Amino acid sequence: MSVAVEFRDYLGDFIEHYAQLGPSQPPDLAQAQDEPRRALKSEFLVRENRKYYMDLKENQRGRFLRIRQTVNRGPGLGSTQGQTIALPAQGLIEFRDALAKLIDDYGVEEEPAELPEGTSLTVDNKRFFFDVGSNKYGVFMRVSEVKPTYRNSITVPYKVWAKFGHTFCKYSEEMKKIQEKQREKRAACEQLHQQQQQQQEETTAATLLLQVLGGSLKDIKIVKNL
Repeated sequence: MSVAVEFRDYLGDFIEHYAQLGPSQPPDLAQAQDEPRRALKSEFLVRENRKYYMDLKENQRGRFLRIRQTVNRGPGLGSTQGQTIALPAQGLIEFRDALAKLIDDYGVEEEPAELPEGTSLTVDNKRFFFDVGSNKYGVFMRVSEVKPTYRNSITVPYKVWAKFGHTFCKYSEEMKKIQEKQREKRAACEQLHQQQQQQQEETTAATLLLQVLGGSLKDIKIVKNL
């Protein structure tokens, strides 16, 4: 959805909210100078490196919609203030209708976003669902862990999928190495235990043999004496 289309829809929300408000009650001049005025309704939308703030406010002159734009210059560079405009609340319907006409006359109707189908996998008594969706902030993946007693989920923006995948692969490889070392260690311990058991059995057998041989020699000596 383009910024213009989404902004038109937001205007509709502000118009509906404005219609439900009671009579305008602007604060007196002293109060207006001493206290910050709270917005009657606020929304914002993000597109790439731009952020648009919409605030329905009220002052001595009446109610108005303030629209402010900021531009994110990049990591570590902060944001710069863009343009700010104020629209009288009484003219919001006319402004929305004019914008809608421009969109109908010159805008290109966007097709629904093509997204991958969701999938799931089962591990023990848990089931994990991977669902791809989109909203005004962009494309995302919702990963849900479902058990008979509860459900938990996280939302991962599309822009970090590759980083998530790389991180999972990295830890998967590390765990493979750790498990391989553990298997080798268990195998060595088992082999050592078998060798010790074999040595013990050989020692026991030798001791029994010596005892048997010792008894036979005594019998031979007794016969000779007779």
